[in-house]
Amino acid sequence: MFVAARMTKHPVSVTSDTTIQQADRLMKKHKFHRMLVVDEGKLVGYFSDRDIMRVAPSPATTLSKFEIRSLLDKISVRDIMHEKVITVNEDATIEEAALIMYNNKVGGLPVISDVGALVGIITATDILKTFIEVMGLPRGDKIRLTLEVDNKIGVMADITKIFADSGINIDSFITCRQSEHRYELVVRLDDNAAGFNDAMKILAQRGYKVMHSVKIG
Repeated sequence: MFVAARMTKHPVSVTSDTTIQQADRLMKKHKFHRMLVVDEGKLVGYFSDRDIMRVAPSPATTLSKFEIRSLLDKISVRDIMHEKVITVNEDATIEEAALIMYNNKVGGLPVISDVGALVGIITATDILKTFIEVMGLPRGDKIRLTLEVDNKIGVMADITKIFADSGINIDSFITCRQSEHRYELVVRLDDNAAGFNDAMKILAQRGYKVMHSVKIG
């Protein structure tokens, strides 16, 4: 699954010669806290509502509204924008985008093409929606099973065969490393009561520890 398929295309942006007053109106209209700056199709920076507040006159100023507007019209976005922008390529995977957000503690990333053109934006909400879809949560009528297993070759093949032999279809399968030698497997299965009971017996016989089981949907 790739960023290009999950991003929001054609994000709202401004050029570097946009005035602070114009940018402020646009941000308030769309309820944005950050805005991207694009010149001739290429991403050149970003700024936030805090950056605007930093250069705007204090509420306690004695300036008239006309003087305030005149002052803000003389300051452009290029005067307050940050030129170093953390981005992700449109061909990157969702996992890569999530890792970049996590490592840099940001809630969204501008998406650029190979030539540096801004083509979209992907957010933590987009990543969460992808995770929910991958786990098949909207479909419901599934059984979520958590197993604790040894980290060794053949474990997943053995477990999938147990479910297959019991007539149970695996909807999704995720591994979570707990230590060097142990893994937690989260398996989502089609609801099949008779087959499920048979599978549980075989799992116990093979020494697999069932940590949790719940029906979803």
